[in-house]
Order: sequence, then C-alpha cells, then structure tokens
Amino acid sequence: MDTAYSATVEDTLIQIVTPEGVRTAPTMYSELVDDITTDKLRDLYEDLVVVRRIDAEATALQRQGELGLWAPLLGQEAAQVGSARALEHDDFVFASYREHGVAYCRGVDPTQMLRFWRGSTQSGWNPYEYNMTTPAIIVGSQALHATGYGLGMKFDGAEGAVITYFGDGATSQGDISEAFGFAASFGAPVVFFCQNNQWAISEPVTVQTHTTIAERGRGFGVPAMRVDGNDVLAVLAATRTALARAREGSGPTLIEAVTYRMGPHTTSDDPSRYRPAALDDEWRRKDPIDRIERLLEREGAMDESFRACVEERADATAADLRRGCLGTVEPGPMSLFDNVYVDPHPLIAEEPEAYAAYLAGFEGAEKP
Repeated sequence: MDTAYSATVEDTLIQIVTPEGVRTAPTMYSELVDDITTDKLRDLYEDLVVVRRIDAEATALQRQGELGLWAPLLGQEAAQVGSARALEHDDFVFASYREHGVAYCRGVDPTQMLRFWRGSTQSGWNPYEYNMTTPAIIVGSQALHATGYGLGMKFDGAEGAVITYFGDGATSQGDISEAFGFAASFGAPVVFFCQNNQWAISEPVTVQTHTTIAERGRGFGVPAMRVDGNDVLAVLAATRTALARAREGSGPTLIEAVTYRMGPHTTSDDPSRYRPAALDDEWRRKDPIDRIERLLEREGAMDESFRACVEERADATAADLRRGCLGTVEPGPMSLFDNVYVDPHPLIAEEPEAYAAYLAGFEGAEKP
C-alpha cells in the first residue's frame, strides 16, 4: 500500500469489528490485519484480559494503601494493546502516565510498573531495555521528547520509528503544538497517538476542541486518522499504517483513537461528580474485551477451556504483581545520588560524603 499521502484528515472512523463482534465490510485497513489468524486473535484477547487484570489489581493495591496513586486504563485496553502490538523492537515509545498496557506488551515486568507509583524508585525501569520511557507526569512533554528522538534517528540514519502517547486534554498544551510543528517541518518519523478517552480529568473533550482532535493535525501539516479505539484490530491496522509512513521517510502521523475512560482519571478522582452514569452505560456496551470475545464466539474460537486458561494467566499475573509490590525494598537515602550523571563528577563525589555525614549525625543525635 502506498502510504505517502498529503496532509489530510481521514474523518471516517476506522472500524474492523463492531461492538457486536461482527466484522465490517473489507477495506484497505482490514487488509492490513489479514495476517491476524485465529490463534493471533486469541493472543490479542489474552493481552486485553491480562492488561485489565493488571490494572484492577493495581487499583486495589492503591485503595489498600500500598500505592500512593494509580492512573487506571479501564476501557482503553484495545487502544494500547492494538498500537503496541504494531511496534517492532527498534521502535521507541514515549509514554504518558497511563500506558500500562503498552508497557506490558513491551515486556516490562508488571512489578516494575508499580515502583514509580509506590514511591520506591525515581523511575521504574531502564528505558533502553524495553525501548520505552517510564511515566511522564508533565502533561504533553513526552511529545517533544519523541520528536527530538525521532529527529536524532533520522539524522543518524537509524531504522525504526517513534510513537508517543497522550490524552485528549494534552492537545491543549503548547508542548503538543510545538511537537506537531517541529515534526512536520523536519519530517520526524513520529506517530502521535492520542487516546481520546473523552475526559481530561473533569472536563469533556468538547472543552478541548470544537473539531475532532485528528483535525488539529491538518494545521501543522500532519496527516491524521480517526480510529475506533475500542476495536483492537482497527487500532492495529491504523498504527501499522502510521508506522509504515514513518519508517519510509514520509514523516509524522496523528492517530486519534476514540475510546472512553471507564474509571477515574486517577485514584484520587471521583468521576461520578462530573460524569453521568448513562454515558458510562453507553460506552460499556462498546467494551473492547466483550467485542473480541463476541467475535471469537462467532468464529467458533471461544470455548470454556480457552476462557479458563486466559483467566488463569490473568490471575497468575495479578498474584505476581501483588507479591512483587509488597516485596519491594524501599530505597535508602543514599540512592538519591544514583544515576545523576553517566560519568563520575567531582560534585557528586563530594555531596554523598556530606550527606552521609549529615545522616550519621542525625541518627546519632539524642532523641527528645
């Protein structure tokens, strides 16, 4: 397929599987996932279920006081799994703070996902081990980092592409606009993946824009497409399209994955204060896991044995997650100086000694 097209917006929502689990009429996008056999579709279903279970367990751990905070992804599993499974090893991910499903698909140990939220590390994992950054809390900043990294890949002649994730609310940040402009001007091999989950904390997406988010790419010369973010096959096809453009040197693409945040923005939030229950019910009927389960049932590929196997895998992952979280060793105060500089530095050599002496004096002081 020729992916070199002009800076336009595809406003038609790309969909391959309906909420009822029915395949739509064949299109250029459905052809891009012809390689997804029944076995691979079952693998995607397992990914969706396991990712949801990880999220549920982490939410429970936070409610029990074991995590300081957690950003749930309930309802957004297809957007994350579908896009992550389109990536190749050499591609690099710049995440926000909600891409736990992407991290799982990149091979990150679920326990490592929790260390940042538990406060037992300043990061979580080595980004170069998985070609994925750790959570970015500053909204939208990761899009600029992705653009810079993508330009570096282009100048170095490196293979691969870059993908960066953000929500609908982040599109109102200046960092996102700057990233769009820079990436378009210099042809950075970046896929901007917006998970439009309809809510930026308590504000609906209609406050962020009176057009589609995909439309915003046009002003910067960034081709864009809208995809049903609850359709894992459609997301997979759309992301493959955008990554192919990036790898062939055709520059950036914006993907708006239309999905819904079923839970709170973070565990410190109460969505019932600003969101009508009827809207939750409407989107619950579009659940990404139910959709693929219905498709598998229609195609005779879902039985109790397979379902039980997937649930067993999900429960085992959750048990490992909990065990790893509760067994995490809290960092000592001297770890503050780790990883500040790549090479030894005179200042870093002095400060730990002074801080260690301070701690020794503090610990040895008489208590009142």
